Amino acid sequence: MPTIVPVILCGGSGTRLWPRSRASMPKPFLPLVGENTLFEAALARCPASGGFAPPVVVTGRQHLAHVEAQLGNVEGAQVIVEPSARNTAAAIALAACRLPEDAVMLVCPSDHHIGNAGAFAVAACAAADLAEEGWLVSFGIEATAPETGFGYLKRGEAIS
Repeated sequence: MPTIVPVILCGGSGTRLWPRSRASMPKPFLPLVGENTLFEAALARCPASGGFAPPVVVTGRQHLAHVEAQLGNVEGAQVIVEPSARNTAAAIALAACRLPEDAVMLVCPSDHHIGNAGAFAVAACAAADLAEEGWLVSFGIEATAPETGFGYLKRGEAIS
């Protein structure tokens, strides 16, 4: 099984859950589900014991103090501070430039709640095996209504 490098994205303006979430303290850094923050939960979903490399966290300067405070003592973690906010694709590219060319990168938004972390880890490991074969793997939930803000994926042919 390949080692999976979790890239945890910590950006955003904190406007969707206003007034609870704000620019100075956006939702990844709040304990919205349980006692831990969504960022802490994202870190916990990718343990070294499960085949994950230390995380690479991409954040903006305005959130660096929150990242450092909540990152704790995750050994080997790297933090990349974006020179300027340019949205998700640029943050992913910034992290990819830091990784070895053959690395298997798992992009993890820091503001998601995943109720079954074990099932997520199993799915991530299966996806990593496919990525090693040259496939690009995407996780998502089945849409129940059209929403242009989230984009669309069309399922292709089944692979072995």
